[in-house]
Amino acid sequence: MSRPSSGFGLIELMVALALGLMVVLGLTQVFLSSRETYLSQRSSALLQEDARYVLSKMAQEIRMVGMFGCLSIDRIIDAPPVFQTPVSWQGGSGSKSLHMISADLGFQAAKPDWTVVSDCTTTARAYPGMQLPLAPGETSFRLRELFYRFENGQLRSGPGNAVLLDNVAAFDVSFGVAGSSSTQSIVRYEDRPANASSIRSVRIGLTLRDPEGRVRDQVYHLVVALRNRLV
Repeated sequence: MSRPSSGFGLIELMVALALGLMVVLGLTQVFLSSRETYLSQRSSALLQEDARYVLSKMAQEIRMVGMFGCLSIDRIIDAPPVFQTPVSWQGGSGSKSLHMISADLGFQAAKPDWTVVSDCTTTARAYPGMQLPLAPGETSFRLRELFYRFENGQLRSGPGNAVLLDNVAAFDVSFGVAGSSSTQSIVRYEDRPANASSIRSVRIGLTLRDPEGRVRDQVYHLVVALRNRLV
């Protein structure tokens, strides 16, 4: 009598190979999906980090816009005309720019553009650059002229037009305007307010684009109050 054959036949072997291939393909798909998710999250995190850095820097400077010391601007002797419009926005088809006159926060290494020296009671005078030394009872306020320019997908800053941020899809600014120069409540937002003294806040919209296209354009918004206009 012949013994029954043992082991795998051709059909069993093909079924085993097919099942093994399905398992390998499934694991590969899980790995690729996990990797793509990780890369997408990483791209989104990098965009958020860039936006957080730029917007936090701008927020600090915007809060101090128009802070010319302890006396009103009409009492500052030799105040340059630009003091009358401490924040403005110019937008066009080619480029856009945000211009500010802001009090120096102290971490700037360069000399200020102006220094306002005041006794905080009766007199104040504006000087170009740094003004030292001070007389007894006087206080100095260092002011800087700041620019942020959006052009060719880049956000640039400073007199040297240095690149601050790449991959910028949009950059827009509008101003929260009060009903009059003597009130504080914001009634509307405008791109170019007719009366600069009625500006109470600045609203910024920043859109960043992932250069690798893994995530959609990320839109960030920031509203900052002008500190000296709310007191």
